[in-house]
Parts: sequence; structure tokens; C-alpha cells
Amino acid sequence: MGAKLLIMGGMILLATTVASAQAKTRAPIQNDMYCSGVVSDEAVPSETILITGEFANTLTTFGQGDYIYINKGTSKGVKVGDEFIAIRAVKDENKTQWFSWEDSILNKIGKIWEDEGRVRVVATQENTSVAQVIHSCSYMQRGDIILPVPSRETPVLKPEEAFDRFAPASGKPLAMVVTGKEYHVSMGTNDIAYVNLGAGQGVKVGDYFRVFRYSGTETELAYQGKRNAFKVYGFGGVSDKYKWDTVPRQIIGEGVVVRTAPNASTVLLTFTLSEVYSGDYVELE
Repeated sequence: MGAKLLIMGGMILLATTVASAQAKTRAPIQNDMYCSGVVSDEAVPSETILITGEFANTLTTFGQGDYIYINKGTSKGVKVGDEFIAIRAVKDENKTQWFSWEDSILNKIGKIWEDEGRVRVVATQENTSVAQVIHSCSYMQRGDIILPVPSRETPVLKPEEAFDRFAPASGKPLAMVVTGKEYHVSMGTNDIAYVNLGAGQGVKVGDYFRVFRYSGTETELAYQGKRNAFKVYGFGGVSDKYKWDTVPRQIIGEGVVVRTAPNASTVLLTFTLSEVYSGDYVELE
């Protein structure tokens, strides 16, 4: 009886250990890798596009399960079963800068290329093909660029327990959260952020960025009032303005690089203590 209990106990311990290991080696999901988008100044081949789709007389966009038509067929080697991704360059219709230097940084690092989804060819003609949307990130529309599905390395995520909210400066390159996916200015755990440091500066998929902000820089974000860090009427103030670089920084979270471009990286925020804003700082861990 004692031997059986010992064996059962060992099996339970082993199962717990395996489950714990699996939990600590979780990886990004398909949406993280193929719906995250990228900021890049590299040229994108645009010969193959989405030209229209089924029920085009009533549909202006196409999504999961819909059939779309692309301008490439058997004469260009397309065959049934081939898979492609749809991408589109997007612009921010909100002209308000969320933080100082936002526009100038974006102009330097490139365009935001949004992933719209994946399609699979179901029928071909000589110069066109019919493809079905098998995974939708967002809506597809006429003129979207169609590219072969790339192979993307999936990084392993470290456990949340490893996060250090009082970590000293790493001494590695600094950058900023320029914006989020779909130009979001507020982001949290499992959201995508774009930072202005990329492969040209040695960043690679799987690297971690630590997100933090300084107090009292007087380059407040759009939602803040001037000198919030020093004095708010009725809620206290300081007699002398302190220097922002001598005050402990506030570490907000961290994220893993899932894609890189020459001067920018796409970061999946894996752990956040509070909202991450465009204009927050990042450093390589």
C-alpha cells in the first residue's frame, strides 16, 4: 500500500512539474505572430493585389469565410491550396500628437503595415484566382497587397514571476513606444506596441523590452496637465523642481519582440502593471 501511494505521489509531482513547465514556456499565438503588423521603411512588392470578391455589388469589405479574387493565376504559378497574407499601409486619421516627437519619429522609421489576414486559393484561372479568407485579423478591401505567407520565428515567453518592477537601468539602447496597433495610444497586457529600435540596431525576435517612464520631465502626454509631477492644486506640491533623471523611474511592464524591421520592432506586451502609453520609454533587457 505504501509503495502504491509513493508511486502515485511521484506521478502527481511529475504531472505538476510538467504542467508548471508548460505554463512557464508559453508561446505567442497565431494572432500575435501574423496579425501584429510592423513599422517599416522597406519597399513592399505590390504586384499582387486583392481586386474584388464575391457579392462585390453589395460588399465593401471581406472577412472570415468570404471569397476574394486576386490578380494572379496559373500563368504565374498559382495553384489550389496556396496560401497568402493580405497587408495594407495605414495612416492615422487623428492628427493630434499624443507626445512630443511622435510625428517626427514615425516619419523616420517608416509606414505602419497592418496585417489583414490569411487566404487560401480554392480555384484558379489563367490570370486570376479565387481565395477564401481562412483567418481574419481585420477586414480586407480592394487594393490590399497579397504576399506569400512568411515563416516567422515564435519566441518563448518568460514567466510573469520574473518581472522586476524595480530593475536598475540595463545600460542597453533606449527607445520609445511610438504607437500601438491601430494607432492605439493606450495599451496593456497582450496588446501590440511599436518601438523605434529595430534590426538595424541589433534587435532580434525574442528580445525583451522593459517599459518605463520618468517623473517630472515636463514633456507630459496629451492627457496630462502641465507640471502634474510637481504640483496639483489642492493636492500638494514641492518647493523646488526636482530633476527627472535623479528620481527613480517607474517601470510599467515588459514585452517580447515578435517582428523586426530596419528601425522598428513589433512588441507583444506580456506583462503590465498599468496602462502603457505612446511616449513611454523602453530599454532592451
